[in-house]
Amino acid sequence: MRMKTLGVGLCFVVFANVAALERAWADAIDGNWCFADGRRLSIEGSDLVTPGGKRMSGDYDRHAFQYVAPAGESSAGSKVFMVLIDEDTMLLKIGAQPLSTGEGETWRRCAPQVS
Repeated sequence: MRMKTLGVGLCFVVFANVAALERAWADAIDGNWCFADGRRLSIEGSDLVTPGGKRMSGDYDRHAFQYVAPAGESSAGSKVFMVLIDEDTMLLKIGAQPLSTGEGETWRRCAPQVS
């Protein structure tokens, strides 16, 4: 009986830790983001893949990211600001930092790709 209780307790501890890790990942701007018109971008720490496919670095904060759009992008030379709204929603604004919901473009986390 004592082994069964220990096993159940151990399973709970493992599950709680995995759930906490998942929440921690989702509470950051890191990840793959999609816009309704088909554009995509990817953030991993200070590394970024722009909607135009350029790999570069930017200014990373756990809940925000900014960079200057490189040559060849539609907004080349402009500052691009992104801020995490919730686990699955990010606002992106070119030229000025978004201050509230509704300002800028609303991006969503991309659905997992199926291979």
